[in-house]
Amino acid sequence: MNFDSDLFTIAEHQSVKTALEKIDHHHQGFILTIDDSDAVKGLVTDGDIRRALIRGVDLNDPISEVANADFIWVTKDTPREVILKKLDSEIRFIPVLNTKRELHYVITRDFMPLREEKSVYVRARAPVRVSFGGGGSDLTHYFTDNPGAVINAAISVYSHATMKLRSDKKINIYSLDLDAELSIDCIDHAIQNPGKFGLVLAVLQVVKPTFGFDLFMHSDFPVGSGLGGSAAVSAVILGCLNMFRQDQWDKHELAEIAFQAERLNLGIAGGWQDQYACVFGGFNFIEFKKDQNVVHPIRINDDTLLELEESLVLCDTGISHHSGNVHDQQKVTMMSNDVSKMVKENVELTYLMRNYLLRGHLTEFGYGLDKAWQLKRNFGEMITSDVIDKIYSDALKNGAIGGKLLGAGGGGFFLFSVSPFKKHGLIKHLRSKGLQIKNFRFEENGLQSWSVRDHESDTEYKD
Repeated sequence: MNFDSDLFTIAEHQSVKTALEKIDHHHQGFILTIDDSDAVKGLVTDGDIRRALIRGVDLNDPISEVANADFIWVTKDTPREVILKKLDSEIRFIPVLNTKRELHYVITRDFMPLREEKSVYVRARAPVRVSFGGGGSDLTHYFTDNPGAVINAAISVYSHATMKLRSDKKINIYSLDLDAELSIDCIDHAIQNPGKFGLVLAVLQVVKPTFGFDLFMHSDFPVGSGLGGSAAVSAVILGCLNMFRQDQWDKHELAEIAFQAERLNLGIAGGWQDQYACVFGGFNFIEFKKDQNVVHPIRINDDTLLELEESLVLCDTGISHHSGNVHDQQKVTMMSNDVSKMVKENVELTYLMRNYLLRGHLTEFGYGLDKAWQLKRNFGEMITSDVIDKIYSDALKNGAIGGKLLGAGGGGFFLFSVSPFKKHGLIKHLRSKGLQIKNFRFEENGLQSWSVRDHESDTEYKD
């Protein structure tokens, strides 16, 4: 903004006549008096001068004889609301002064600059999910020939990301989960030796951003949790990048891009449900078919949903797993007719469990979890182990109605269903075995992204 402060200021020792000449030049009807350090000391209107002349002040007298030291002024940080209220109260002009009381510019009803557009940073968070049934049927090689269906729910355990654009093309990635940093100039070169950042680079390779940025990431869950965490990590990166697009991706596109990055570009075997769960959020019944995937939100009675939250215990086995390895092995076993029949039975069970939820039959739902686990544990040799079987059988002895290992299997989190009067006993037992309980709530929202004005930048205005 170009503003000539000399037009609106006059040294306080200069004459009343000179002040009138300046006022007549800019036609605004006032002048500001300044001292030797250019600090504004007073304000004089043409009306002030007229009244002064009537009472005997001479045109050659210094303008300081007429100036009003008690005048209204603001700083550049004064809220617009406050300024508007002053202008709406018959005030015609308001000087804007800096900390040294130097004139920055003058606000009038015709001239009130807008704030200079500043840089922003964007943030995103995406929830992980708990899966209740239908696992294995969301694998492409299964539902190509047989319809698949799963029930899952997003929970209040998140992956988080913050992104800020850079003035150059460089990309810096900071991961608290990996306790590592990566700085790259070319995504295609970096993907050839990704190290710990394979998933992040796979997402970037699909999207191919044309700008540089700093990306900060962390999650509320450990790696290999079985909660669909890698999908949540992919989602928050996409959520941040999406904020810088004019034509933003919709939820289906975001889920599909996340799937493409992890399954195709990175080559990690797995199903589709995780990407939909973390992007869409809520409680969903998802059907998988050769030609389309359909996300059906389940409208569960509020009391039923609250009771289900209180009836579930999420327990970390402390055993990490690699879902891709489990799915690779499962792909082979599914060629067996026996395993394929069990997956089909699991899908049929999912429809029953959906009905249990809709009708509020939570005890039957808990038994359904047990049946789902008994089926799933036979899908492949890597899904369970003696340690995992021991955790589950002991949980049943200590009050659990049913439960299942989340994710592909082999480790991660167990989800148990328990009656309200046996929940304390189950939790005490699990803790006595050194297992960690993770508190959660169901999360209605999926991927959320938002932008924030960078308040560390100085506040400026423009015409």
